[in-house]
Amino acid sequence: MFPERVLSGMRPTGLLHLGHYHGVLKNWVKLQNEFPCLFFVADWHALTTHYETPEVIKENVWDMVIDWLAAGVDPEKATLFIQSKVPEHAELHLLLSMNTPLSWLERVPTYKDQQEKLSDKDLGTYGFLGYPLLQSADILIYRATQVPVGEDQVPHIELTREIARRFNHFYSKEKLLDAKGAEIGRKPILLEPKALLTEASKMPGLDGMKMSKSYQNTLALRETPENISQKIRKMPTDPARVRRTDPGDPAKCPVWQLHEVYSDDNTKQWVQEGCKSAGIGCIQCKEPIIQAVTAELAPMRERAAMYTENPALVRKIIEEGCDRARAMATDTMKDVRKHMGLDYS
Repeated sequence: MFPERVLSGMRPTGLLHLGHYHGVLKNWVKLQNEFPCLFFVADWHALTTHYETPEVIKENVWDMVIDWLAAGVDPEKATLFIQSKVPEHAELHLLLSMNTPLSWLERVPTYKDQQEKLSDKDLGTYGFLGYPLLQSADILIYRATQVPVGEDQVPHIELTREIARRFNHFYSKEKLLDAKGAEIGRKPILLEPKALLTEASKMPGLDGMKMSKSYQNTLALRETPENISQKIRKMPTDPARVRRTDPGDPAKCPVWQLHEVYSDDNTKQWVQEGCKSAGIGCIQCKEPIIQAVTAELAPMRERAAMYTENPALVRKIIEEGCDRARAMATDTMKDVRKHMGLDYS
């Protein structure tokens, strides 16, 4: 009834790092070759936690889009757009809010989790409470069939399915018939999406914790070879290796976590044997990682340079993507208004 369509978005947080690449962007590049995809900048979502500093969002939007393109997201294969440039998102969000129970939003697991994690911010706002509903509107307005998420985001997709089901129950009147003419349900207005489960990112930061800007342990996608080498060489290692001749344990060393991401079996064996016997030093151990990360980021830096030197090209890509996205959103809203009795023409 509806064509296959994948939708995913990302808040504009500025320059992206390897955690974003291994956790999201690498999957986007794969999906764009398998499905029609829409990837959007969730700038309205950024306002739910950064409403006091909206001025930083604008610059972050363009930095993030350039990083998407640098990572291999192809505007010829996927539609790239900015959420706020498609105001139908806000209209559908408003209409859905009229019949979405408050308790459904309050039970979303990340609602209280985020309030606790961001205790320095006043998140007792209508916008923060309603952000899962805006997220649902983002998905439903494109009638996306699949949404790539990690396990922690599955409740958001289940909420979206419930919202679509409730909306269709209230407003869908057109019967669906089987081959014998028997009624088997109502024709949906909004499509219930499926969660497309993705593996959690295994990209550790430079200190062994999850790579995150808040931990200041990242390697940016546009990091220079000099910075890559400097940052990795400064990484902490097994504290038992005080001297070069002291044996160590890779399991206690953050560098080993990077070997698990980047190194082949032979290199891993070399690290295990060399570290435990003190046959290699920590700087030697880090060299294969420096080479692997430098090689991975080299083509991204080249592609990024093409776009940073031609910002008009980036804006053209987004403008065309916004036009395509808005055409899809407009079609959905025509149906929504008609079935809700809001089409007064």
